[in-house]
Amino acid sequence: MRTLDDLDVAGRTVLVRTDLNVPLQDGKITDDGRIRAGVPTIGALAERGAKVVVCAHLGRPKGEVKPEFSLAPVAARLGELLGQDVTFATDVVGDSARAAVAGLVGGQVALLENLRFEPGETSKDDAERGAFADRLAALAEIYVGDGFGAVHRRHASVYDVPQRLPHAAGYLIAAELDVLRKLTEDVARPYAVVLGGSKVSDKLGVIDSLLGKADRILVGGGMVFTFLAAQGHEVGTSLLEKDQLDTVRGYLARAEESGVEFVLPTDIVAAAAFAADAEHEVVAADAIPADRMGLDIGPESGKLFAARLADARTVFWNGPMGVFEMEPYSHGTRAVAQGLIDSGAFTVVGGGDSAAAVRQLGFDEHRFSHISTGGGASLEYLEGKTLPGLIALED
Repeated sequence: MRTLDDLDVAGRTVLVRTDLNVPLQDGKITDDGRIRAGVPTIGALAERGAKVVVCAHLGRPKGEVKPEFSLAPVAARLGELLGQDVTFATDVVGDSARAAVAGLVGGQVALLENLRFEPGETSKDDAERGAFADRLAALAEIYVGDGFGAVHRRHASVYDVPQRLPHAAGYLIAAELDVLRKLTEDVARPYAVVLGGSKVSDKLGVIDSLLGKADRILVGGGMVFTFLAAQGHEVGTSLLEKDQLDTVRGYLARAEESGVEFVLPTDIVAAAAFAADAEHEVVAADAIPADRMGLDIGPESGKLFAARLADARTVFWNGPMGVFEMEPYSHGTRAVAQGLIDSGAFTVVGGGDSAAAVRQLGFDEHRFSHISTGGGASLEYLEGKTLPGLIALED
């Protein structure tokens, strides 16, 4: 797989597929981590005299133009980070996009409107998706793929466009692949994995894969209540996937047989309602009141998890331990983040809510070995799945 360093880009128009899927609240960006992650590639191309055309998605507008999903606020922030004005096209492949691209000179940057405003971007019909890819590819001479968070999607801008243009990987994709290889090939041990987030079903494939690779798996977040219920414990009104109970019991049995240590919380912060000001208390993990919902792992669990990370040499973390956005339920996630830092291990924060939590809770991102932008793409890579966006970038 070539990288952008292998390309001659001076004076040429380069389409960069990056990941700008940032959280917005009232039209304002609340976490610009993904924008910052894309700047090295965009900046390097501009510095080398390319006419840089950036494309990305935001949210799930499902092929319709929805103003709340516009990339306009992102264009302004990208310009601040690059130190230059970024031309914003108000459409994806229409008159505004063509005019924005035509107006570029070497070293300048334009951003197209949200790719997912176009039905062809995500279409499962090859012809419809291909027709949109033709129009998008016509805007440029070279393609650089740098949106790792989207490489598990067979979307036009990720899969079809690089088949139509000379192509290479950007710095972010190259860095993500380097890190993920360290999690799958010749791993420094002990190898600990921390999984959280809301649903077990989102992590089934990665748990299945890691049972043969990790030395210990620590489970928190909303998904832990399915594990506790599988052991026969009351979980009150906590999030529970009843249809996954048998699967989880199978995982626990396989872990015991294969010598993989499963670490579950010993205490839980249980609240009367899903609210920051709700009455809440710390209870034993096997004694959650029937009228309470678990919203975080408890303080003893935080200490336990940190202790089980202390001797690790490799740690992968995906998913918060609780509803970290609400201060009363943020302490478990904070304990795990600090545990990663204190371990001295090669630590990877696996994108999405985990990365947002690290930033929101005030941790220095440089204290972690790598903060991924990958989310679902990282998990699918660890599962051993073929990722369409990576296949398309291969020579």
